Amino acid sequence: MKALLCKQYGLPDTLSLTDVADPQPGKGEVVVDVQAAGVNFPDVLIIQNKYQFKPELPFAPGGEMAGVISAVGDGVTDRKVGDRVLGLTTYGSFAEKVALPAARSVPIPEGVGFDTAAAFLLTYATSWHALKDRGALQAGETLLVLGAAGGVGLSAIQIGKALGARVIAAASTDEKLAICRANGADETINYSTEDLRERLKALTDGKGPDVIYDPVGGDYAEPAFRSIAWRGRYLVIGFANGEIPRLPLNLALLKGAAIIGVFWGNYTAREPAHFAKDVEDMFALVREGKLKPHISGRYPLAEGARALEDMMNRKVTGKVVIEMGAKA
Repeated sequence: MKALLCKQYGLPDTLSLTDVADPQPGKGEVVVDVQAAGVNFPDVLIIQNKYQFKPELPFAPGGEMAGVISAVGDGVTDRKVGDRVLGLTTYGSFAEKVALPAARSVPIPEGVGFDTAAAFLLTYATSWHALKDRGALQAGETLLVLGAAGGVGLSAIQIGKALGARVIAAASTDEKLAICRANGADETINYSTEDLRERLKALTDGKGPDVIYDPVGGDYAEPAFRSIAWRGRYLVIGFANGEIPRLPLNLALLKGAAIIGVFWGNYTAREPAHFAKDVEDMFALVREGKLKPHISGRYPLAEGARALEDMMNRKVTGKVVIEMGAKA
């Protein structure tokens, strides 16, 4: 089989398409013939040795994929050859075949394509865990989404609306904000041309947002947190900006506000029953048409490095996927 391998840490152009042996299922594992793989910002970090997980070289990046089970290992009773599944791998999905624990595979509901499934779980499950569990977002509350045109940002907009919140989306261009509105945002802020705090004050009658969803970090974290409502919840999702902000803790005291970390990967390992219920609830909303990934690009495996470059250079809105059957 072919895999897009990271043989030395570096930028996407160091990746190489390589022939490797087909994986064999170990005890409790399945092998999936990959049809599509989702591309996420952690994939950019992991090949540069900047992510919290540090696999041994060489490895294929790619944390999520969808395909068809082609082999099952000893002890697997709830999956069979031919099942359509999406899988969580942390790394390894940019390949034609992947072996993973059966427990890390999720059946794909009827009517959901491989591309949608591959683009769904990491972003939507992160946002679902963040907003419903960690942030306890309630109907009628106001949600601010920073970096709103990215994959997790658009998923947060859709989930916020599904939970009955008023959603304010913030992004860096009018083109990105148009996509946010198309995905349900009630109000938008272009933080390249508008003052974030002043615009939030105007949109919330001075109250501020009840929940702030921040996958970006960097310069906008502090002005956003200074604008938070009384008893607000500030959700720390990630640091796509590359800079980890330092927030003055007196602001949390003055606003009676909470700074809440969201580590979805650890949550799935520590609380698998809750995660399984999350998946069930989210796919119910997919069937109702309330949740649908915005896929802005599709790449063949041979051009997987370009997909990562586009994400690194912020040319991506929503999600992009690598499709094994796509042509260069």
